[in-house]
Amino acid sequence: MTRKEKARLAARNVLDPFNALTILGSSAIAVGANAHSPVGPGITGFGRDVGISYTQDITGEFFSTFLIPSIVHQDPHYHRMPNASIKRRVGHAIEQGYWTQGDNGKPMVNYAGIVGFAIEEEFANFYVPGRRTNLSSSAERYSIDLATAPIDHFVTEFLPDVARRIHVHDVLIQRLINQVAKTGGS
Repeated sequence: MTRKEKARLAARNVLDPFNALTILGSSAIAVGANAHSPVGPGITGFGRDVGISYTQDITGEFFSTFLIPSIVHQDPHYHRMPNASIKRRVGHAIEQGYWTQGDNGKPMVNYAGIVGFAIEEEFANFYVPGRRTNLSSSAERYSIDLATAPIDHFVTEFLPDVARRIHVHDVLIQRLINQVAKTGGS
């Protein structure tokens, strides 16, 4: 990928409607669950949380999808293995957090993930309210980022397979049938 293509990918990831839904939903839950959070309660706290989440997302995409991959010539995509065994795919999803593919198709260290998470965490220390910014707190968040990175890879690897097997239309009709059966047809 060229630098321009990596920049477009980062922008597309930030502007993705599902990304917006995720940010809005997680902000609503976070503010609703803790009215005493540093962002505050109500719609004002919700707005602040959304702003912080988008800022973190933009920072992450800039460094991990555009800048670092452009500098080290790394492909920022996750490459699925749909025809491999389940065991191999699980291993691949975990491995991709630390070892990935270069622009030339050859394996390389995943600098975007390893270095990108550290940069993102340090930048967030400047603007996330109520955040502990000492070294041990930053190191803990960085470790959590590295440990949970495979979750995104599992979703990317397996969700298309799950979606092919589950037909939403059939699920909705089955729920309707179950509800009618529960109520005795009335």
